[in-house]
Amino acid sequence: MIKTLIKEVKEYKKASFLAPIFISLEVVCEVAIPFMMAKIIDLGVEMKDMKAIIFYGFMMMVFSFIALYGGKKSGEYAAYASSGFAKNLRAAMFRKIQDFSFENIDKFSTAGLVTRMTTDVSNVQNSYQMILRICFRAPLMLICAMFMAFQIHSELAMIFIGAIIFLAIVLFSIIKITMKIFDVAFEKYDRLNESVEENIKGIRTVKAFVREKYETSKFHKASKDIYDIFTKAESYLVFNSPVMQLTMYSCLILLSWLGAKLVVAGGLTTGGLMSLFTYTTNILMSLMMISMIFVMMSMSIASGRRIAEVLNEKPTIINGTNPSYKVNDGSIVFDHVYFKYKESEEDYNLTDINLKIKSGMTVGIIGGTGSAKSTLISLISRLYDVNKGKVMVGGKDVRDYDLKTLRDNVSVVLQNNVLFSGTITDNLRWGDENASLEEIKRVCHLACADEFIDKFEDGYDTHIEQGGTNVSGGQRQRLCIARALLKKPKILILDDSTSAVDTRTDALIRKAFREEIPDTTKIIIAQRISSVEDADMIIVLDDGKIDGIGTNDELIKNNTIYRDIVNVQKKGGKLGE
Repeated sequence: MIKTLIKEVKEYKKASFLAPIFISLEVVCEVAIPFMMAKIIDLGVEMKDMKAIIFYGFMMMVFSFIALYGGKKSGEYAAYASSGFAKNLRAAMFRKIQDFSFENIDKFSTAGLVTRMTTDVSNVQNSYQMILRICFRAPLMLICAMFMAFQIHSELAMIFIGAIIFLAIVLFSIIKITMKIFDVAFEKYDRLNESVEENIKGIRTVKAFVREKYETSKFHKASKDIYDIFTKAESYLVFNSPVMQLTMYSCLILLSWLGAKLVVAGGLTTGGLMSLFTYTTNILMSLMMISMIFVMMSMSIASGRRIAEVLNEKPTIINGTNPSYKVNDGSIVFDHVYFKYKESEEDYNLTDINLKIKSGMTVGIIGGTGSAKSTLISLISRLYDVNKGKVMVGGKDVRDYDLKTLRDNVSVVLQNNVLFSGTITDNLRWGDENASLEEIKRVCHLACADEFIDKFEDGYDTHIEQGGTNVSGGQRQRLCIARALLKKPKILILDDSTSAVDTRTDALIRKAFREEIPDTTKIIIAQRISSVEDADMIIVLDDGKIDGIGTNDELIKNNTIYRDIVNVQKKGGKLGE
């Protein structure tokens, strides 16, 4: 985990190195100040030497200013390095997610990834800043103060050794327990973010079904789970402060009692005893800081592991050794294809699929809910890889293509149409960032999107809200089809992408496809028979298997499932007639 995270320090290595250097300067100066104070008492006050008082007083002032400068610079460098480290971690995770296949993304929930990039990175950032400052300062101060204490009186200084051993045992026990609790806590955070994300995305549905109270109670439950788990962790961490106070006051009492005896007996000077009191505070404050570090580290280790999980995740779909950068045509072949989403599952989602689609054909796919229609087409653009068999595009196995080349030639308009914040033109140029306005207008005409765009006051410069919430479902679908067409693909896949448009517009879109892009292979997944009835080939899927292949007329005669759908949609008949 540490090796994975530390790679992202990158250009902030210098700042990460300078922060502890300056903190070391601060510590050395701070430790020297009590020594100077002892000299003032022993050599100046008791010996009535004004020169000694002035000299050591001046030295104390110099060391104080140097310590102040060192603390200031270490704080600046630590803040700079930790903020940069956090920035790099977020950027690295975001880049990694872009390379994930759907299989990788399925492994991490959306809410989980958001938590990792926000809460978890913030925890690691805070810990890194503490490491650069407190984690160097506290042990160094402890060592230096212990060294000076032993120089003053080695027997009295043994009190601190006992205190350190006692605190180490207690703190280790607390941390061991709380780390397990924090692991569970961040999983609860994921569920809370999931609840918020789901509610905001589906706010219209929530209000339509008057489910505000239910969603509120669900959120409160997720929030209460986090409250309970952190309360449990705090019930252990709360022992940190009283244990530290007990140790500190015990050391002071022992030091006062034993030190006073030594001063009376002449075994210790008054200045030496005062310095020991100061070093006692330094040592115990260092221990207090170390305990704080352990508390923060117990949280950040759990966060660091979650971040490392993302960074170490291997994309399941990558380019081969010598990928092809050219797709010859839009022909598609499924050769005894078997597929399932998880290796652990017993049943396949697609079973023994055999298909041959010629370039330029219009192919309809129809079937009931859960028949694996979307699963089938996701293999063409290699959103998933087959478990057995192979899928070929343009005469080559899809695994032999460069991923960008393949997906540039296979445009997929998925069921869930997504638009991004920006203008209509910005959204359409996802298909081709260099497309001219004429090209944009042409594809919008093919997708029948120009009908409503021209009615907008700002036309193609109309602003689209995040998710396309300020346009209707049908308008969103037509914009997504236009965006896909702008890629000039050899294969165009519409996954139930005209379900929200009226039948007239649907027919106009299909007519435009036939006339304007005859060489492009068109695959249309639909629930409406009217959307596929004029296709060159119609595939009927049932439970992940091909139940029938043929034209509209052939399937009406020979396929029961297709005939039932026709009867229900067109004739108002009953199933099985």
